[in-house]
Amino acid sequence: MSTLDKWLPLWIGIAMVAGLLLGRFVPAVSEVLTRLEFGGISTPIALGLLVMMYPVLAKVRYDKVAAITGDKKLLIASLMLNWLVGPAVMFALAWIFLPDLPEYRTGLIIVGLARCIAMVVIWNDLACGDSEAAAVLVAINSVFQVVAFSFLGWFYLVALPGWLGLDTQGLDVSVWQIALNVLVFLGVPLIAGFASRWIGEKRRGRAWYEGTFLPRVGPWALYGLLFTIVLLFALQGEAITTSPIDVARIAVPLLVYFGFMWFLGIAVGKSLGLGYARSTSLAFTAAGNNFELAIAVAIGTFGASSGQALAGVVGPLIEVPVLVGLVYVSLWIARKWFRTDPYAPSLSSP
Repeated sequence: MSTLDKWLPLWIGIAMVAGLLLGRFVPAVSEVLTRLEFGGISTPIALGLLVMMYPVLAKVRYDKVAAITGDKKLLIASLMLNWLVGPAVMFALAWIFLPDLPEYRTGLIIVGLARCIAMVVIWNDLACGDSEAAAVLVAINSVFQVVAFSFLGWFYLVALPGWLGLDTQGLDVSVWQIALNVLVFLGVPLIAGFASRWIGEKRRGRAWYEGTFLPRVGPWALYGLLFTIVLLFALQGEAITTSPIDVARIAVPLLVYFGFMWFLGIAVGKSLGLGYARSTSLAFTAAGNNFELAIAVAIGTFGASSGQALAGVVGPLIEVPVLVGLVYVSLWIARKWFRTDPYAPSLSSP
């Protein structure tokens, strides 16, 4: 593990604090980020995510992707965890922990519907998960996100609460907004990563590409991650620091959610015999959420100063440190539960 990776929790902690302080004491930063939006997406944050994702997707061996798509156990498990279990778990936790706070409850449910297609590739890579499997799973999530997000929003905010005699909340979000989110946060870096490998290997060979090029661009993934965290927390730093009790109440169900979904994913992978690398990819894709989409939908539907938007912002506030911690838990589980070395070169190979 490199020095940058080894001290990652410290760098992330510094980035979070820096972002919160910027948002709290330099409100102009938040205003600038809000102005630099296109289709509900902050351009600087999008740039940070693209820089973060490109090195990881450039690392993927796309000639192995076909083999991953043939792993029906992995694909079915991912679909079940992401689109049946995850939203249902968040719905239940939102009502259990926030029965008296409908705005925050709705915001949490929206977070649960937005399945991760971006930052999860970083956590998977740090935990030595299967890069090819992660690329396939986030691609599948992106397709389901476009076709299922609006329906699930109606189901969990209108239909199911109505059947149970609970309060209902509407959700107005366009397919275009979701498709744009998927295109920016997955499509662009995926195409760039594929093109880099294809051109690099064709001109210089795989040995040069993986031995020289990837080590040069690799650190930029974490630079992009830290840059994104600073901007993300600066965007809502004032709201977070001025409402600590509300943030704490929103944080509790999120902590339970991320921990539960991750351990469920790793346990399901283990029980299906997927091995450590693919079980890890399954766990992180099940636990992670697309915070950018959740925040954009909450702001677009309910307003930037709404409780729903604050709940969306608290999502990455909790998700980032929790999933960083789970990276180290997964490395421990690799040795103790899967009896394997997570840094073995052949670990991610079928």
